[in-house]
Amino acid sequence: MTVRAGREFLAIPGPTTMPDQVLQAMHRPALDIYSTEMVELTEGLLRDLSKLFATQGKSYIYIANGHGAWEATLSNVLSRGDKVLVLESGRFAIGWGQAAAAMGADVEVLKGDWRRAIRPAEVEERLRRDKEHTIKAILAVQVDTASGAYNDIEAIGRAIKAAGHPALFMVDTVASLGCTPFEMDKWYIDVAMSGSQKGLMTPPGLGFVAANDRAWEAHKKADLRTPYWDWTEREGSEHYRKYAGTAPVHLLFALREAINMIHAEGLENAFERHRLLGEAVRRAVSAWAEGQVLGFNITEPAERSNTVTTVTVKGADPAAIQRYAKEKCGVVLGTGIGDLQGQAFRIAHMGHVNAPMVLGTLGVIEVALAALKIPHGRGGVDAAVQWLGENVKA
Repeated sequence: MTVRAGREFLAIPGPTTMPDQVLQAMHRPALDIYSTEMVELTEGLLRDLSKLFATQGKSYIYIANGHGAWEATLSNVLSRGDKVLVLESGRFAIGWGQAAAAMGADVEVLKGDWRRAIRPAEVEERLRRDKEHTIKAILAVQVDTASGAYNDIEAIGRAIKAAGHPALFMVDTVASLGCTPFEMDKWYIDVAMSGSQKGLMTPPGLGFVAANDRAWEAHKKADLRTPYWDWTEREGSEHYRKYAGTAPVHLLFALREAINMIHAEGLENAFERHRLLGEAVRRAVSAWAEGQVLGFNITEPAERSNTVTTVTVKGADPAAIQRYAKEKCGVVLGTGIGDLQGQAFRIAHMGHVNAPMVLGTLGVIEVALAALKIPHGRGGVDAAVQWLGENVKA
């Protein structure tokens, strides 16, 4: 017996649920890729991406996922043998660093903790010790979707500035852009990257990079540049060079509609929606944690992200919770990955998400916990409802 008839609901941290408007925007014929309409579509998207990154710098669109955008950032500013400092807070900055090492960089990891965010003071201390300025780039993620950590990128940027270090500050915003405040120029960020399939509510397949003048100066000397990723090639006068060939027309239609929806809501309103819904999830998990089986992977409340919550499970099988939620109720939860494989599940609350979607997901988890007889504190959904009722004003 199941109660899962109807549309399967994704509560995974990417690809996230796509709005019907975005899906419908792709349901049209391709256009002439040499037309004025195509040029205007591209130019409008590049302007709006720079606004989302909050930068006066240039933005670039790649036919790639986030891993491709990582390679785009690295290849454009580094030379073989350059030293890169990776700031660990989970899986994804480490993955970015592994890509850099495979490309020929000398990678050092500033050891972190999968249960904590990056400590800006430790970054500053390490940079002060680099008196010869051998470190050429610093890699960090704003939200690590494996651990659920939210890193204070603004504070890290200030720490780099306080150390007086000239390394490029490079930030992954795949799980935060459009959902969480991000100020590339104000926070001393030189290169930022993101992807289409999370907060930007678009199918997987587009990667985005933004670069400031300091990054461009490094670009002029970089010897890891290759034709597909190269910013200079992308700046060519022929429009097709913006995509190194044929434009991904239908993904661009989708992205245009998704950004229009963000504009209609208002970016600050989108940030507040994610904050409210993220805290609703945390209220529920806090209640369930009273049973001593479920808990937060991130120990410090201020370091928990507004886009994904990683829930640890001790003495029970998180996969059983996921199977029940999917097979019996039609809700797909994220699995524990990396160091948390087999020890956690993840609840995504980013992008096209609202109160009934979040409350429904929390309700299904509570049903699963009851059906599987997993000890948990009662009233998780009630706590989420109370939080929203007190904070979403009439």
